[in-house]
Amino acid sequence: MQEPARRSWRVADGTLLVYRLFDVADALDLTRAEALVGAPRSRLKLEGAQTTTALDIPRPPLHVALGPRQVPLAGGLRPAEASARLFDYGVVSVVYRLPIAPGTELSELIPLSEELSAQATPALDQAARAEAEELARALAPALERPHRWEGLETYQVFYVRRLEQPASAPEVLAGAPIAELLLGETSEVPLSRDERSDVLGHAYSYLAEDLAVVDWNSAFLLEPSGVGDIPDLLEFATAHLLELRYYDALLDRELHAIYDALDAARGLSDVFTRRHVSLQRRTAALLLEISEMNERLENAIKIVGDFYLARLYQSSVRRFRLPAWQESVLRKERLLSGVNELMKGTADRRRGELLELTVILLITWEILYALFRHG
Repeated sequence: MQEPARRSWRVADGTLLVYRLFDVADALDLTRAEALVGAPRSRLKLEGAQTTTALDIPRPPLHVALGPRQVPLAGGLRPAEASARLFDYGVVSVVYRLPIAPGTELSELIPLSEELSAQATPALDQAARAEAEELARALAPALERPHRWEGLETYQVFYVRRLEQPASAPEVLAGAPIAELLLGETSEVPLSRDERSDVLGHAYSYLAEDLAVVDWNSAFLLEPSGVGDIPDLLEFATAHLLELRYYDALLDRELHAIYDALDAARGLSDVFTRRHVSLQRRTAALLLEISEMNERLENAIKIVGDFYLARLYQSSVRRFRLPAWQESVLRKERLLSGVNELMKGTADRRRGELLELTVILLITWEILYALFRHG
């Protein structure tokens, strides 16, 4: 009995989107940045009809075309089209669009996925950071409190517009090596059933012919329409994650610095050096900054409906573990607020003690003065 022919999963038309995101400032004036940018630019506008009724973007990020680039990968330089997206909370997302050669099997992309998602990519990261820093210098007048943070966020999207052999979403999920592709798993030993189920459990389809599988560090899209709404939404979620990671690290540093300053300020001498006043101002300014950041992130995308893309975006937020990062930031914010209240109470108590000491000294002086005058 002859075995059935093995199904081919060759890409007829596809692109690999490689994202590198950097936090360059506390905030970015998009209107002023738009006037400063000399390269071709535009504001993000979601294309799908349902997207605009399910999601609202009050301050759409600014898209800047950077032109053709040679992307440094382990196998050598790869041609790509580069662009950047600027978010109002100070994040620059650099995107490289690498064409997938027609006829490429999905399995042939797994080593590239391993390189991008499971291994360090210092050359690529450095090249992308140079792009972001050059943009930041050009947009300096539009930046509020610019800074350089060594952290970054990465993401990859395998965007397939057409397969050589058309297939429905269930057929692709059942037969194509999607889990291996998203995990960058090149081992000859098959993935466990649980791991495969975990990855493929985050699959979404609107029509029978489209498919989105979203993992924490990469995604696979089969989108015959060519609409780019899903990559744009995944970029939003990744930028949100980067901003939370930045402020989580910032709060760690500030809390340690404040604790060290409080240890150095013990004793009565700090009443006269006004150390507590300086620390209170520092913590109050940081609390205000955190509050502004939370407001910007909460208003970046507003869910106004329960349509397919809104559900996919919310699920992606959970997949990226954004609630856990947000809770970590809020917990440290509460801790900082508690430290601020403690310093305020300590300063008030010591001012009270100083006032009591002053009163005692005045009374003692009056008594001594009276004794000496009548003695």
